[in-house]
Amino acid sequence: MAKWILTACLAAGLLVAVFIQAVSRGGLGDDEVAGDVAPMARSEVTIASYAAEQAETLAAIGAPPAKQVLFGDFHVHTTFSFDAFMMNLPTAGGRGSYPPSDACDFARHCSALDFWSINDHAEGLTPRLWNETVESVRQCNEVAGDPANPDLVTYLGWEWSHIGTTPENHYGHKNVVLLGTEDDEIPARPIGSRSPATSGGLGPSTLQRIGLAALNGKRGIDFNRMITAMTETPLCADDIPVRDLPLDCLENTATPEGLFAKLDDWDVPSIVIPHGTAWGMYTPAGSDWRKQLAGHDPKRQTLVELYSGHGNSEQLPDWREVVVEKEGSLSCPEPSDDYLPSCWRAGQLIEEQCLDEGEDDRECARRAADARQNYVDAYQAGWKTLPGYESTDWLDAGQFPNGFQPAFNYRPRSSVQYMLAIRDFSDPANPKRFGFGFLGSSDNHSARAGTGYKEVARGEMSDARGAGEEGPPSANGMFGSADGASGRVAESVPFVSSGENPLQLFETERASAYMVTGGLVAAHSKGRDRHAIWDALKRNEVYATSGRRTLLWFDLIDGATSLPMGSTTRRAAMPRFRVRAAGSFEQRPGCPDDAVSALGQERIDQVCVGECYHPSDTRRPITRIEVVRIRPQISEDEPLDGLVEDPWRTFPCPADGGGCVVEFSDVEFAETRRDTVYYTRAIEAPDLLIHGNNPLRCRYDESGTCISIDPCGASTPAADDCLSEAEPRAWSSPIYVDYAAES
Repeated sequence: MAKWILTACLAAGLLVAVFIQAVSRGGLGDDEVAGDVAPMARSEVTIASYAAEQAETLAAIGAPPAKQVLFGDFHVHTTFSFDAFMMNLPTAGGRGSYPPSDACDFARHCSALDFWSINDHAEGLTPRLWNETVESVRQCNEVAGDPANPDLVTYLGWEWSHIGTTPENHYGHKNVVLLGTEDDEIPARPIGSRSPATSGGLGPSTLQRIGLAALNGKRGIDFNRMITAMTETPLCADDIPVRDLPLDCLENTATPEGLFAKLDDWDVPSIVIPHGTAWGMYTPAGSDWRKQLAGHDPKRQTLVELYSGHGNSEQLPDWREVVVEKEGSLSCPEPSDDYLPSCWRAGQLIEEQCLDEGEDDRECARRAADARQNYVDAYQAGWKTLPGYESTDWLDAGQFPNGFQPAFNYRPRSSVQYMLAIRDFSDPANPKRFGFGFLGSSDNHSARAGTGYKEVARGEMSDARGAGEEGPPSANGMFGSADGASGRVAESVPFVSSGENPLQLFETERASAYMVTGGLVAAHSKGRDRHAIWDALKRNEVYATSGRRTLLWFDLIDGATSLPMGSTTRRAAMPRFRVRAAGSFEQRPGCPDDAVSALGQERIDQVCVGECYHPSDTRRPITRIEVVRIRPQISEDEPLDGLVEDPWRTFPCPADGGGCVVEFSDVEFAETRRDTVYYTRAIEAPDLLIHGNNPLRCRYDESGTCISIDPCGASTPAADDCLSEAEPRAWSSPIYVDYAAES
């Protein structure tokens, strides 16, 4: 009997072990599939009515009628992306699967875009997921009607997602967008990064996988299945030409130069778009885009995503998050009137706690100095050097308090203005520079392209989630939490990596307060077809918006001729410019009839959260036009102080909503004899935006210092859209005016 019992126990244990293994590897789960695109396109009447109304506005402000302004989103994730899947698990406040077919339907019928691209993370796109992505994109285009005049153009693409652990090995994220969709027009597989975050795999441990299944049920098991397929797909060999590689491997490269080289080998039309450059959630403090100048590819890397659902990376403030010494070491800067470094706040917290525990002033000052340096040495994981402290203890440390919806933990040396001010003088006769055009996009992780048309449903239309009735989301599976264990320490703890995934080092509670609905890219296009839009992108005749469909033209005028935004020219004489702008439409509630007819009310509620792009006849007023002037470096050691003038000029606009036209000249251009970059911002009247101004909900003292915060983040109820006033806007692509002396 005893032997039989022992045998039964062993058998039961074996079955339990097999079951646990099956659950942890997703053996009982289902694959993510692309789904079927809704078969109905938007009507030609609807498309024509938008074009006719825009033509009226063009005529009213004297804009050239030869091109139409088309709006799109070049940064959209579905749950084919491992992080999007994770963010939409029940424990993270998500609602389930958002496949590529949802993205197509949303872009067409919810946000009513003219074009968009899919950009799931290449690092997790297994051959099966990539093939399904390709077919879904083709299906979305097939529904669009006449290829010469489609209702929606869908581009194929992916995201190259590089996360470094130090400023030296970090290159950031870049979207790759392809012109064609046929087999001979696309790579056989997307190209991912081989960074410290991805080279060892992104998969959670077996224990974490079991926890995911226990807490998330079927979706947790499905996630385990996806992660298993991703981690078990072999990496492609480095020493084999791309066209000779097998189809069942993940293609990777460790640097932007490697990405450009692989795209050269594939030899298909593509654009590479850096994004989230100043977002300190994953960008190590001290990161500097100067190192990317030497390997910059001006043929493909022509555009930069200035604004997204992860915030604004535009401006170059006069403060820095860390001091970078000449030999490369980092130290903590002192606070200024408008900036409190996170490392400095670490020292304040430790010193306060140390004094509260009765230690003497000298000892507490020593601990504060150690805390500042420990924070700096930990890069993105600085908050982990102070166990026991909560997100509210950090106040607004590390943030850009006076910027428009800035990226979290802002990195000035990765901002777009910084990129345009620096040059590489390795070849003094031909210094290298970035000649970027500007675009905005959403970076949405629930298959929703162009979410900024209405400020509703914070947890769906932005990557903020918020707390449900059951409480706040968990740590999002593999992400860290900004709140520590109970009991504040009185001495900081140096951070020592134990080999954990870098994604687990990120502060999330305050960061979620900086998630917004996202932006758009607007193209001055000669037609609605994919080649016409692509040509506008390649000309840099595009601009960014913060999500509204603001109309904007910026031209260098020279007698009867003009050069549009995105142009580069050489001249000796004073340049003169003209800006024309018209505000976006006020929105009606709900969805237009054709969207409801195409999707049905149930899917309208599911995919569009019951709200679509539904313009009224009333345009919002433009309150002012701002001009930014940048004079790039003329020598390697020239300080950047004063090279970025923001704003250089400001022009008020009529308050009647009828648009705005201004002209201006730069009378100093010929005198300074310097190359100069100009771009403009069209600022709309204030409106209530999700996480608008003051997303941390700071309470200020009489001197303007933030003394407490109530972050509108993951712990805030999801039903709270966290609305506050801010000014929607559009940013023109720059006009690059190089100085050339009279011959």
